[in-house]
Amino acid sequence: MSHNGEVDNYSVASRAGLSLRGLYQGKMGYAATEADDEEAIAQLVGGVIESAQLVEDDAVQEIYRGDEKYPEIDNYAPALDRVSEADKLKLLLDMEKCALASGDERIKQVDYNMISTSSGSTRIVNTYGLNLSQRDNMAVAYLSVVAKEGDRVATGSGFAFGRDFSALNAEKIAREAVEEALFYLNAAPVPSGTYRVIIDRRCMPDLLSTFSNVFSADAAQKGMSLLAGREGETIAAPCVTLMDDPHRAGGLASSGFDSEGVATQVKAVIENGKLTTLLHNLKTARKAGVKSTGNASRGSYASPVGVSPSNFYFKPGDKTLAELMADMGSGIVITEVSGLHAGANPISGDFSLLAKGYTVENGQKGQPVEQITVAGNFYTMLKNIRAVGSDLEFPGSPVGSPSVDVGEMNIAGK
Repeated sequence: MSHNGEVDNYSVASRAGLSLRGLYQGKMGYAATEADDEEAIAQLVGGVIESAQLVEDDAVQEIYRGDEKYPEIDNYAPALDRVSEADKLKLLLDMEKCALASGDERIKQVDYNMISTSSGSTRIVNTYGLNLSQRDNMAVAYLSVVAKEGDRVATGSGFAFGRDFSALNAEKIAREAVEEALFYLNAAPVPSGTYRVIIDRRCMPDLLSTFSNVFSADAAQKGMSLLAGREGETIAAPCVTLMDDPHRAGGLASSGFDSEGVATQVKAVIENGKLTTLLHNLKTARKAGVKSTGNASRGSYASPVGVSPSNFYFKPGDKTLAELMADMGSGIVITEVSGLHAGANPISGDFSLLAKGYTVENGQKGQPVEQITVAGNFYTMLKNIRAVGSDLEFPGSPVGSPSVDVGEMNIAGK
């Protein structure tokens, strides 16, 4: 991070770990360590036995024997790992410099400025001869600026990420942050009421991510998803197709195999409004009498196996945001929501969230809006979607979306 043209926080960290999963008397046990010696191996075996003895779940689990073929996924850019520290620091300082040199005196300071690069590898080996490995790396740049005019204060942010460091453009990131901060300087709430609403491409991923667990077979089998047993039903508008694509080029969650060594596959979880499948690991698939969808996941090498989506997104349509706004005529575009942890119920689908955005008047971008609350239900919203835009974006996350016309929603304002 930098402040006033100087680097004020710089850190380098590395971490490696070894995890052992094993069946003991029909139960799956887990143990993990960061040590790398003979004593640690013995402790891992003992830990697996102890862990298995504590399992009360009677579900049958298995060590996977492997698939005949695995897709080849390239998540590693060698050139990124060769980028010098000097080049990283230059980009960091250039972002701050470009923002402060915007030419608008209302831009008072850089609130937060960050460059991060990461590189890692994963390997799965088991007693059936399975031996899978992959490498990945990523660079992320983020900038937040503060604009002030009289008593009004607003912030704006810009970011970029990818595996090509040269594509991270300081001027573009700064311009994005400055324009957003200046636009929201005069933001105000709108009167409470029911409005036509578009949720834009950087906001919808936050909402989709919050409710992504409803598509997990693990959640459904535990009674924590209203989609349990609804495969084959229409749960969304016909224009809605929700993809889980672990093979997406450049995707943050792209992989040829999941955390149990199952080959991954591209699938439409919702296709033209119909729920086609929930996401499965081996345990949930066996329980449901289906094949694993290759969505076993682990938060870290020390975590148990769960279920998570990979690159998860609404399939884009053919209309730009401007065309969606023109079709809407008048309403509100929501660009940001907050309070997702407290204001959203991932089981019922209900949400009531602080939001900001802008009005749409006669199909054109209008005035900035803040201090409003948008309320609704995720399941109802899926059915009410009128159109999905063409501007698919993944805002620093494996969960992405285009802008989406979600029909009418309740807005609480002034």
